[in-house]
Amino acid sequence: MVAIERFEDIQAWQSARELTQTVYTVSTQGAFARDFRLCDQIQGSAISVMSNIAEGFDARTDREFIRFLGYARRSATELQSQLYIAIDQNYINQKKFDHIYTQAIKTKSLIGGFIRYLEGRSKAKRKT
Repeated sequence: MVAIERFEDIQAWQSARELTQTVYTVSTQGAFARDFRLCDQIQGSAISVMSNIAEGFDARTDREFIRFLGYARRSATELQSQLYIAIDQNYINQKKFDHIYTQAIKTKSLIGGFIRYLEGRSKAKRKT
């Protein structure tokens, strides 16, 4: 595993950054951009994924970091739910929906893997 010295080194954060960029790209166009409530919500969810990973990085303990990663994962799930509103309102097409939804799944998977890594590291520390 590559040493993580900055939050920017975390693969889950990198994926969350890509997800956020994609969300901003689609939500700032056409009718989507004029639905201020949904636009604000979905952008906020994307921001929350990135921010919670970064904030957790500066946590004092792995347990606290894991808590922030959980928040990030739940924000990605919230974003996935909001995508259904976007497609139901014809703000995005199926291709864009699938692309963003898949990006969210990837991000959640990376977050989950990082949580498992931190849990394993915490267990190893307790045994020593």
